[in-house]
Amino acid sequence: MTTRTAFALARLGLAATGLIALIGYFDYTLGVASFAMANFFSYFTVQSAIASVAVFVTAAVVALRRPTDPAWVDMLRAMVTTYILVSGVVYGIIVWQSSGANYSIEVPWSSQLLHFVIPVCALIDWMVDPFKARLPWKYLGWAIVFPLFWLVYTLIRSPIVGWYPYFFLDARQVSGPAETVSYCLIIVAIITCIAALLTWITRLQRMPRHLLPPWGSAL
Repeated sequence: MTTRTAFALARLGLAATGLIALIGYFDYTLGVASFAMANFFSYFTVQSAIASVAVFVTAAVVALRRPTDPAWVDMLRAMVTTYILVSGVVYGIIVWQSSGANYSIEVPWSSQLLHFVIPVCALIDWMVDPFKARLPWKYLGWAIVFPLFWLVYTLIRSPIVGWYPYFFLDARQVSGPAETVSYCLIIVAIITCIAALLTWITRLQRMPRHLLPPWGSAL
């Protein structure tokens, strides 16, 4: 078995683990009194996890068929890796803060997989993969597009349905709109920093540029 095939199989395993974790997390949330299916699929963690499953499968198929990755595949990989890492960081901070407050957050096995295990495995895959393309710095602008759309969607939908996926998006649960904006800016900064780190990693060694899209051709 070649190294390239091993990476493909590992990504299929990562996708399967993500799917199992999503199913387990869905089953866990069924027991929550305030459960609503639309709310479940409105979590950034859930949306990014679903996207990561699709991207990992795509990357595995490409790895089985090509000796190196085209840039568009690795841009998608970098994006979903960024998103699931951010989900893990933010969730970890929320759990850590709860330990010093008068409440606790239950972390079921499915949530542990989604927020911690899978993001770490995806990061390791990214760091050790010798077949990835060298990404353009312009990628950073595209990495923030989905989170911004998600944020706009959430801020429009949440007041209508009376439910917020994360407490800091509800001005009533913090000191006001200014604190909500501060949280959002911090998360945008975290996303940008992680995306920049993943892009920089592709430049640690000379890597082929394959099939760069027009908006990413200028380095």
